[in-house]
Amino acid sequence: MPKEIYYVIAFIAGSGIAVQSGANAQLRLLVNNPLITALLSFLVGTVTLIILVMATASKELPSGQVLAHITWWKWLGGLMGAFYIVSVVITAPKIGAANTLGFVMAGQLLFAVLFDHFGWLGFQVHPVSPLRVLGVTLLLLGIYLIQKY
Repeated sequence: MPKEIYYVIAFIAGSGIAVQSGANAQLRLLVNNPLITALLSFLVGTVTLIILVMATASKELPSGQVLAHITWWKWLGGLMGAFYIVSVVITAPKIGAANTLGFVMAGQLLFAVLFDHFGWLGFQVHPVSPLRVLGVTLLLLGIYLIQKY
């Protein structure tokens, strides 16, 4: 598959984050609890993934032995996903979608640059360069302008 398709997928996923933020904020208005909102959101995601797993050839689940030997920090993805959903459900109605997602992107990008630079969590090493620093700076400036105006 050409590399560009991954850029398109990532872009579509990013646009989905904006939809997710708005939908979850509206759901929270109905259930009046950010934790229950996040739980319902994850429930829909879980059901969707169960259907996708059942509909594809990836029906072979990992054994209990494999699951028991997974290093503790490799489970942080689910924990951070729950934290993200609850955080956005709480912040988006208060500061708006653009501000919420702007600060989310700032956090993502800053930590992604660190993960790339040091090769943390198994990422391929991509050292920080002056142009990468400029890119992060420009993004942060853009987020500031969106937040300010």
